[in-house]
Amino acid sequence: MTQASTAHSAGQAGPEHSGPDGDDPQRPIEITAGDSAASGGGGVPDIVRRRLATVEARLDGRSWLATGVIVAIAAILRFVGLSHPPGKIFDETYYARDAWALVDKGVEWNYKDGGPSYVVHPPLGKWLIGLGEWAFGYSDAEHGISVPGHIVTTAPEFGWRFSAALVGTLSVLLLVRIGRRLFRSTLLGCTAGLLLALDGFHLVLSRTALLDIFLLFFVLAAFGALVLDRDSRRRRWARALDAGLDPKRPGRAGRPPGGWRTWPWWRLAAGVLLGCACAVKWSALYFLPAFALLVLLWEVGVRRTAGVRRPWRDTALDELPWMVVAGVLLVLTYVATWSGWLLGDEGYYRVVDPQRWPTAPLSDTPVIGALANLIEYHKAAYGFHSTLDDPHKYQSWPWQWLLLGRPVAFYWSGEGACGAPSCASEILLLGTPLLWWSFLPALAALAWLGLARRDWRAGAILLVVAAGLLPWFWFALDGGRTMFSFYTAPALPFLVLAVTYVLGAIATPGGPLDETTTASAETTADRRLVGGVIAGAYVLLVALCFAYFYPIFVAELLPYEDWSARMWLDGRWI
Repeated sequence: MTQASTAHSAGQAGPEHSGPDGDDPQRPIEITAGDSAASGGGGVPDIVRRRLATVEARLDGRSWLATGVIVAIAAILRFVGLSHPPGKIFDETYYARDAWALVDKGVEWNYKDGGPSYVVHPPLGKWLIGLGEWAFGYSDAEHGISVPGHIVTTAPEFGWRFSAALVGTLSVLLLVRIGRRLFRSTLLGCTAGLLLALDGFHLVLSRTALLDIFLLFFVLAAFGALVLDRDSRRRRWARALDAGLDPKRPGRAGRPPGGWRTWPWWRLAAGVLLGCACAVKWSALYFLPAFALLVLLWEVGVRRTAGVRRPWRDTALDELPWMVVAGVLLVLTYVATWSGWLLGDEGYYRVVDPQRWPTAPLSDTPVIGALANLIEYHKAAYGFHSTLDDPHKYQSWPWQWLLLGRPVAFYWSGEGACGAPSCASEILLLGTPLLWWSFLPALAALAWLGLARRDWRAGAILLVVAAGLLPWFWFALDGGRTMFSFYTAPALPFLVLAVTYVLGAIATPGGPLDETTTASAETTADRRLVGGVIAGAYVLLVALCFAYFYPIFVAELLPYEDWSARMWLDGRWI
C-alpha cells in the first residue's frame, strides 16, 4: 500500500487534497473522477485518478440541509428590522434615488433640476436596488415622490434595502457551497458561511442600499464558476483517460473528444458574472488577471497530471480562445447593463446638447455615436476617480482596513428613550473584531501551509485576496486617493476562506504535513479531537463577539455608556 493510500484509508487527505475530506473526519469523502473512473477501469494509475478526482456531483440532502440552516441564520439577521433606521443613511441618499430614477426613466435623474444626473459608477447595482423599490414601493418626500409597490407596499426603507439583504444572504449561500467544494467538507463549507453570516461588516453592507454587497456577490459567484469549471475539466480528462486516451499522442488524438457539450460553460458563465461585477463597480477589473491566471494554471495542471508532453503549449492552443470568448462576454454583459442609457436620449452625455455640456466631444451618429458618447462618459468618470483626493472624516488607508483602523459610521442618533440620561444609536461599518483580527495571521499561515502542502486551494485564495487588496495599496502610495474601508468588500469572502482553511488544518492534524510520521490511530484521533475543540471554540468566540457588537450594526438604542464600551479603539471608531 502506498503512502498516499495509507493516508486515505486512515481518513486523511493525500497531497492534492489536504484537510478534512467529509463531514466525518474519520471517513474519506465520496469522490469521483467520472463514471468509469469510479469503477477503476481504463488502467489509469491510482495517483492520476486521485489527482483528477472531484467532489461528487450528486444531490446530497444532508449537506443542503446544513446549508439551509446557515442561510436561514443569515437571512434572519439581514431581514429582521430592515426598515430601521428610518430615512436614507450614508450614501443611500444617492443610490436609492438613482435606483428609482433608473426604474422610472431608465437613467439616473435629478428630479430637483429636471435633468440627467452625472454619476461615476455603472448602473447594475442601482438597477438591483431599484428592483426592490419597484416591488415594495419608493418614497422621497424631498422630491415629492410616493409610489406603491407592485408586489406589496411596505416602509420605503425596506424597498431600497431589500435587494442588498437578498444578495447578502445569497452570498452566504455561495460561500457555503464554494467552501464545501474547495475543502471537500460540508462542515468547513458551513463554517465559512457561518463566519460570513456573523460578520458585522458584511451584515451592515447587506442592510444598506450601497453598491459594495453586489460587487462582493458577483466576484464571489465568478470565482465559484471557475472552481466548477476546474472540476468539470478534470472530470472530462478523467473520463477520456478511462476510455483509453493516450495523452502523449500529438494533436487532437491526444486530447479528450470535443463537441458543444464539452465547452467550458462555467468559464463562460464566469465571464458574464465578472461583467456584472464590473457593471457594479470598475474595481472588479482588478480580479480579471487573477482569474485568468487561475484558469491557465489549473488547465496546465490537469494536463500535466494526465501526462501531456507539452502542457503549456496545449493549454495555450486549446484554452486561450475560450478565454477570449469569456472576455467578449464580459464586455457585452457590461455594455448591456447600460441599455437604459443607450436606448434613450435623456442620459447624461447621451446626445449632443450645447447648453448642458458645450465642450464635450459628443456625436449624434446613430448607433456608433451612442457608443462613442458612452466612451466619453467613461473618460469623464475615470477622470473623477483618478483625481479623487478630497479629505473625508471616515477615509482610511489600505493598511488600516484589516486592523479595523478606521470604520465608517453610516448612522448616528442620540435621540430616544433607553432608560439612561443619554442614549446612542449607531450603524458602524465594523467587521466582527475577533474575525477580522484573525485575517492577517490566517493569511500568513495559509501561505506557509500552501507551500508546505503544495495545495492549489491556498494559492487560489491568496491570489484572489491579493487582487482585492493590493491595487489599493498602489493607489494609496502613488497619489493618496481618498478611499474607505468598504473597498475591502469583494475580498472579504476569500479572507473568510483563509481563516476556514487554517481552522481545517487545526481540526485535522496528521494530514499531509505529517505523512512521514507513524502516529497510531489513537494518537491521530486525540489530535483531531483537540483540533476540533480549538476550531469550534474559535467559531463560538466569533459568534459571541458578533452578538456583543450587534447593537451597533443595526442601530439598536443603547445607554451612552454601553455604546461607549463598544468603542474599543476609542477615537479611531468614533
